[in-house]
Amino acid sequence: MVHLIPGDAALAILGERASEGSLAKLRQEMGLNLPLYQQYGKYLWDLIHFNLGRSFRTNQLVVDDLVRYFPATVELTLASMIFAVFFGISAGVLAAVNRGKFWDYTAMFGSLAGISMPIFWLGLMLILLFSYLLPIFPSSQRIDTVLDLQIQHRTNFYLIDTLIAGHFEAFGNALWHLILPAITLGTIPLAIIARITRSSLLEILNQQYITTAHAKGLRYSVVILKHALKNSMIPVLTVIGLEFGYLLGGAILTEHIFSWPGLGSWLYAAVSARDIRPIQGGVLFVASIFMVVNLVVDLLYVYFNPQIRIANQVV
Repeated sequence: MVHLIPGDAALAILGERASEGSLAKLRQEMGLNLPLYQQYGKYLWDLIHFNLGRSFRTNQLVVDDLVRYFPATVELTLASMIFAVFFGISAGVLAAVNRGKFWDYTAMFGSLAGISMPIFWLGLMLILLFSYLLPIFPSSQRIDTVLDLQIQHRTNFYLIDTLIAGHFEAFGNALWHLILPAITLGTIPLAIIARITRSSLLEILNQQYITTAHAKGLRYSVVILKHALKNSMIPVLTVIGLEFGYLLGGAILTEHIFSWPGLGSWLYAAVSARDIRPIQGGVLFVASIFMVVNLVVDLLYVYFNPQIRIANQVV
């Protein structure tokens, strides 16, 4: 698919003023002069030896770039999912227990609006409102440059590195930079989680054991949060896992709008320059993470639904 992108990778890297000799030499170094099946075979051979290659645009190993840029994406994704899960489940529960009432309609209208809003539009509107008209939040980067120079980056997770350094001003600054992009990225998952939570919880609330719990005189909050919500979490967990995997590889627009130096921005630059090895390595890495996340979600099913554990023991 990379070879279907219009343009010349060597020309994109060296620029329009490069000589034909330089372009031919770079194409040979990149293996672009070989037939497509040979290029793919070489890629698979390198992959067997855990070699993702080197970027011709930056001359950096793809593995080193992944180590450098992926923590920024993880930090942003975790923050956005915490925002989406907390407010999404809360909105879904509020809508379910007030079915057909004002809060139900309000929550569902809000979730519909959240799904419908394009990420790039929402991000730009948040920047316009909270960075320019009301200069509360920063509009780009992960931390102020002055504070960034004072921190030793050991893990490339800024929130962790600032805490390790004991620099709480830098920690607060990094957290403040995280708010707008996290809200932008987490809005769509929030809306989806809210709708799934409402639907799943309504189904559970109609079960006989919920009626029995009410008949025993248990507090309403205990019945909803302990008995009903826990048993309705299986489809919600599935959606959370899928959305988390999508966000890890699909934060390109958000990272580009907020100049967030993460995996999405790195892949965007690689695609723009037709830098093949970073594209291949990045896509493979994101796919692997996606599978790991879904495996973790499958394992969490056992906690939320003991019937799965009992069925496995019987088998």
